[in-house]
Amino acid sequence: MDFFISSAWAQDAAGQQSPMSSVFFIVILFVVFYFMLIRPQQKKAKQHKKMVESLSSGDEVVTNGGILGKLSDVGDQFVTIEIADGTFVKLQRQAVAAVLPKGTIKSA
Repeated sequence: MDFFISSAWAQDAAGQQSPMSSVFFIVILFVVFYFMLIRPQQKKAKQHKKMVESLSSGDEVVTNGGILGKLSDVGDQFVTIEIADGTFVKLQRQAVAAVLPKGTIKSA
């Protein structure tokens, strides 16, 4: 039966880790997660919020869905985008993914 189940052997005190080393490991792990995941995400969200607040009529934008258009009306919560001649779509401001340079629609 020893083949399937290993026998329990008593360990001496030298084989155990101190509690401070496991706390130190958790702190290091949190610091790595902060600099690799949390901080870049907060920075990107801050940039997106600033970009959404600075939207104005006439800007050429692309939405989260990939729709390319020109802003015709900008409200507090919603924007109206002209995606073709006479075709308007109303979206939330947060749905705008990026502001494009002027003339991008003509070259597309």
